[in-house]
Amino acid sequence: MMTTTQRILDLAAAAPASHGEDLVLLLGEANELYQHGLRERHREVAVRLDALTPADLKHAAETAGIPGDASQGRDEVILLLALSEWEMTPAAIAYEEMAAAAARRGICLIPEE
Repeated sequence: MMTTTQRILDLAAAAPASHGEDLVLLLGEANELYQHGLRERHREVAVRLDALTPADLKHAAETAGIPGDASQGRDEVILLLALSEWEMTPAAIAYEEMAAAAARRGICLIPEE
């Protein structure tokens, strides 16, 4: 069974040789996997940080370099911490590089209006 990371890395490796609609399809699949990986990381972080007091959660966010905002609720801070962790994974880095390279070639998942 292939992991999310393995599949994103495979898609990123195939992307330079892909063009047009094929590249859009690869990018679309990688985007779905990226979102799936982020949701998994969010669940993991939420479980891990569930018992933290608001002060400890704020400290964890500050330590991670996440700027604090008085309007942020607990759920939002946990999501930002999860995103911060996810963005440092090989899967997320590979996806971001894949998307940036595709954009330089004029391929994007968000259509221009």
